[in-house]
Amino acid sequence: MTLNIIQGVVYDRPNTYQLETSAMLLTITTTHTPATDLGYLLYKHPDRVQSFELNFGQAHVFYPEATPERCTAALLLDINPVGLVRGRGVSTFALEPYVNDRPYVASSFLSVAISQVYGTALSGICKTRPELAETAIPLEVKISSLPCRGGVGMLKALFEPLGYIVSAERYLLDDTFPAWGESFYYTVTLQNTVRLTDMLSHLYVLIPVLDDDKHYYVGSDEVEKLLRHGEGWLASHPSKESIAVRYLKHQYSLKREALARLEEETPQIEEESTEHDAEEVKIEERVSLHQQRLGTVLSVLKNSGAQRILDLGCGEGRLLAMLLPEPQFTFILGIDVSIHALEIATDKLRLDRLPPKQRERIQLAQGSLIYRDARLKGFDAAAVVEVIEHLDPPRLAAFERVVFEFARPHRVLITTPNVEYNVLMETLPAGKFRHRDHRFEWTRAEFQTWATGIAERFAYQVRFLPIGPEDLQLGSPSQMAIFEAMPDTLGK
Repeated sequence: MTLNIIQGVVYDRPNTYQLETSAMLLTITTTHTPATDLGYLLYKHPDRVQSFELNFGQAHVFYPEATPERCTAALLLDINPVGLVRGRGVSTFALEPYVNDRPYVASSFLSVAISQVYGTALSGICKTRPELAETAIPLEVKISSLPCRGGVGMLKALFEPLGYIVSAERYLLDDTFPAWGESFYYTVTLQNTVRLTDMLSHLYVLIPVLDDDKHYYVGSDEVEKLLRHGEGWLASHPSKESIAVRYLKHQYSLKREALARLEEETPQIEEESTEHDAEEVKIEERVSLHQQRLGTVLSVLKNSGAQRILDLGCGEGRLLAMLLPEPQFTFILGIDVSIHALEIATDKLRLDRLPPKQRERIQLAQGSLIYRDARLKGFDAAAVVEVIEHLDPPRLAAFERVVFEFARPHRVLITTPNVEYNVLMETLPAGKFRHRDHRFEWTRAEFQTWATGIAERFAYQVRFLPIGPEDLQLGSPSQMAIFEAMPDTLGK
C-alpha cells in the first residue's frame, strides 16, 4: 500500500481509500533488522489500518511502508474543531475558540494521542519482545506542522542534548504571498539511536513545551506526569527549567515543585556514588589496580603529545591530580554528573589555593555524558576512566554520539573492568560486579566488539591495552581502548 499526503489529504492507491482531513501527522521509521519489529513495539499490526476514538476526534495508525529493511508507522490525528468548543458555553462574540490553529498543528493533543494510542510502548512494555523494548534502535521521527515558539534554536536546545540529529523545514505564512514572511510552524525530523519508550517520552513532554501551550487545565497532576515521563533524562537536561515552565503552562508554583523534586533525588545518588567508588577501590586494592590504571592513562596521554585534555566522569579528581602537575597539559576540563563529587575534587585539588596561572589551566563543570555539550569540543584527548559500565546499556548509543560525533577529540581513552578476571578477586563474591552501580561488566571480546563498532561508525582507529597483572587465561583486571581519529576526518 502506498500513501501520499498532499495538503492535508491522505490518498490510498491503488485501493482508492481516501480520507480528507485537517490533521497532524507523526511518523516513526526504523531500519532495525527486521524493521517490522516496530509493529511488536507499538502493538499495532503493519497490515491493518486502525482507528481510535478520542474525546477530541479520531486517531488513525497505518504503515506507509513495512519491509524487513525499513518500516514506518504513521499516527494521523484528526481533530474535530467544532467538538472542541461544543457544550462549553463559549460566547458567540468570542472568536478565538473557533478561529485558531489547534486542529491543524502538533500540540498537546498529539501528546495525549501518543499516551492513549501508543500507551504500552510509552510505558516500555513489549510482552512478545521484552528484550527489544530495552534495546536502543535507529529511529527517525517526522512531525508535520510542529509549532516551535522560540524557533529552531529552541528546538535544538530541547532535542540535541538528548542525542538527536535535528532538521527543520519552516513554513511561509502564505505560499502565495512570500513577502508576508515565515511562520513559527515547521516540519521537523529527529534521528537517534534510542529505546522507543525513551523517544516517545521525549515527544510526550517536549511537543507541548515547543508549542508553549496546552488544551486542558494544568494542575498538580501535571507535575506527576512530567516527572514520570522525564525520569532518567529530565533531571540532567540543560534546559530543564524552561521545560518545566512551559510544560506546566507558566504556573510557577508548580514549576518550583517539579524542580525541587528533581533536585531532591540528586544528592542521594551522588553520595551513594562516592561511597561505592571507595568500595570499588577496596575490592581492587589487592592488585594495586587503581594507580596502575591512572598511571597507564597518564602515560598514554603524555606520549600522545596532547595538550588540551578532557576527563569525562572525573569523579573526585584522582586523574586530575596527576594531570595538573604536568606542564604539557595546557588546559584540563573535568566533567562529572555529581555536584558532590566535584566539590570533593575542588577541595582535594585545592583549587582556591592555586597560583593564578595554574588555576587558569583547570576547570571543573557539572554535566552528563549522554547529552550533547558544546563545552566538550576542541580538545586533543579525552579520558573516560571506569565510566561506561555505570551507564544503562540503552544509554551507550547517546554516549557514543556525544563523545565520538559531537565532541570528537583527536584521541579517546576508555577503560573498563574485565569481568573474566573477577574470579581472581578474593574479596568479590562470585557472580557480583565490582561496584553496586555497575550496569554491566564486559569480557575482553565484548569490549573489543563494542569499541571496534565505534571506530567503524565514527572514523577512528582503535587499539587495546591490558591494565594490571595479566593472567594467561583470564587476561588483565582492567582493559583500555585507545581511539585515534582518522587524519582526514578531523574538524568535520
